[in-house]
Amino acid sequence: MTGDVVIQRVALPSRTASARLIVVVRAPDAAAYAPVLDVLVDAGIQSLELTLSTPGTLEALPQLRERYDGVADVGVGTVTDADQLTAAIDSGARYIVTPITSAELVTQSTGAGVPIVPGGFTPTELFTSWAAGASAVKVFPAGRLGPGYAADLRGPFPDLEFVPSGGVDLESADAWLRAGAVAVSVGGPLLGDAFAGGDAQALRRRAEAFVALCRREPA
Repeated sequence: MTGDVVIQRVALPSRTASARLIVVVRAPDAAAYAPVLDVLVDAGIQSLELTLSTPGTLEALPQLRERYDGVADVGVGTVTDADQLTAAIDSGARYIVTPITSAELVTQSTGAGVPIVPGGFTPTELFTSWAAGASAVKVFPAGRLGPGYAADLRGPFPDLEFVPSGGVDLESADAWLRAGAVAVSVGGPLLGDAFAGGDAQALRRRAEAFVALCRREPA
């Protein structure tokens, strides 16, 4: 019977959960991470999702985790198969993010005691991951849907915890949080030209603005 099934769900790291902000960091190469991450962490960012689409991410992860130990959670995103997930966990990822719906990856990650936030677009995809034991589900690409989608999800799935990702800027981040998102996942609108020689102070100001917004309690 369904009622007899016990779902194993690993909570998001407490620092990430309290910050309500995950910054997705895609770089041309892992060697470019540290200078940008230093600015982000100094501006108050407490959760960093490094992507497997950045060459060298897993090799650099142990050193980056040590570098930001005690101030920021370092997770790994763009995970799409079991081998990648195993490698990310073995390299020290504090949490896992996927762009896809896979109950198998959820089970694998939770079995290892590592939080996972799988991506999905439709109610069926999102609920599949949540029912499998996801820590939260990633509404992706959120920019195609808008914060009003949260109300649609809350109807049939009142307990579902979700994180919008993809096209989330400062204005829509506020709207998503007010709509009940447990956190927002932000990339380009915050990073801007950071990996193309952009001004570090401008990056800091953008990061501080997102941090301040996500620390506010929704009205």
